[in-house]
Amino acid sequence: MFGREKKSSSPDSFLGNEQYAPNHYDPDTAHPAAGDYDEDLHVQCPPHTTQRKLVAKIDLRVIPVLSILYLLAFLDRTNIANASIYGLQEELGLRGSQYNTALTIFFVPYIVFEIPSNILLKKLKPHVWLSVCMFAFGFVTICQGLVQNYSGLLATRFFLGVAETGMFPEAQRRYTFFFSSTSLAGAFGGLLASAIGKMHRMRGYLGWRWIFILEGVLTCVVAFIFYFIIPDFPEEAKWLSEEERTYVQNRLRKDQGRSAAERSIGTRDVINVFKDYKIFIGGFMYFGLIVPAYSYAFFAPGIIQTYGYSRIQTQLHSVPPWAASFAFSMIIAYFSDKFKHRFAFTIAPICLAIVGFGILITVHDNHTLQYGALFLVTMGVYSAMPVIVCWFTMNLGGHHRRSVGTAWQIGFGNIGGIIATYSFLPEDKPDFYRTGYSICIGFICLSAASCIMYAGSVLWQNRMREKAPTDLGLTEFEKTEKGDMSPDYRYLL
Repeated sequence: MFGREKKSSSPDSFLGNEQYAPNHYDPDTAHPAAGDYDEDLHVQCPPHTTQRKLVAKIDLRVIPVLSILYLLAFLDRTNIANASIYGLQEELGLRGSQYNTALTIFFVPYIVFEIPSNILLKKLKPHVWLSVCMFAFGFVTICQGLVQNYSGLLATRFFLGVAETGMFPEAQRRYTFFFSSTSLAGAFGGLLASAIGKMHRMRGYLGWRWIFILEGVLTCVVAFIFYFIIPDFPEEAKWLSEEERTYVQNRLRKDQGRSAAERSIGTRDVINVFKDYKIFIGGFMYFGLIVPAYSYAFFAPGIIQTYGYSRIQTQLHSVPPWAASFAFSMIIAYFSDKFKHRFAFTIAPICLAIVGFGILITVHDNHTLQYGALFLVTMGVYSAMPVIVCWFTMNLGGHHRRSVGTAWQIGFGNIGGIIATYSFLPEDKPDFYRTGYSICIGFICLSAASCIMYAGSVLWQNRMREKAPTDLGLTEFEKTEKGDMSPDYRYLL
């Protein structure tokens, strides 16, 4: 979205989506600070700098803004879990699975309105669209702290989903850092909730109301500031010199010509994408991890409270697992980039998460061990997810296949959020939430199986293409249109 020509829609387009070029693998995708970029677009970099330095300069302006934005979006989305510890369900008189339904209602507009929001995004400047969306979900969060009954909670959760529809970064480059903002949001949310909890019953409001109100106010204030600092297009970036702006613009134009981005995506393009069975496998890779990811985000404080901690201690103990997941995801991303490999760095964290859930489902009398298992769960789930998305995205060659394939993976995956909201029900608490843990293990295994199938598929297709003739008389434009289906394209494992 940043600095793109109006037909580009990914946040890395300030640099140009050079990774769209066939046969080019960008190891930077899985790590926010990785190495050199390709030079195959033949655009002259200004003599006073290098491409690496210019990219770093842009990153320092763009990535912190996007990361803070996404952090606050995830914080406002999941702080209901922290609020629940401070009496939300009791004061609103929630019974049975009504709390779970309130969680679910968020995902209905979040999924349904994704395409309309993308259309609006292309008609508005990024600083306007993102700031408005951010202010909207901050305002709705404040309203969430003022509701008086179950109906009011449902309404605010629905409109929160509407407001956050435009927030998910359709990221390829630097996706790990964006996604790891969710881990920081979880840690930040726990710290805030522990502090805000001391305002319990201040001015007649219980602690859960103050969590929504204060965190919503914070989001609105940041949204107002971001309206003036979010960069839109390269020609408007005052912190770039004239030569640097010209270079970025030329790179964008050349790159979009290479990727056929100037041609709009039609129905035939979408149908052709879904003729590739790997597209469906990619959806299930992500879908399988969304369920345990959202299950943890929505129910971790409640689970931790069963270990005998007070309300404030529960919030504080929710912080370390989130912090550990952030650090571990950075480590996984670094080594995934270093070895230019993805498959092993999805399976290893997934196995770690399975071990964590295995402990939780079997051990019920050792709170220290149970708490330690939460570290394994967060470190495993939240480090595997960005690698899976980057791996799948990098293997989608061409603008059209990448746009449709990425939207499918994220859109289909978010359906898992609905399943997650009903994974841990109140009636399962006496049984130590065995049902919820079993559901999480099942979906993690689904993700692992999908990753193995996907790895086998790309290996097999690479070998078949090595044996097949590549000189089929295709023009460069035809190869670009085919994307990763071109006979001379090689997939990344």
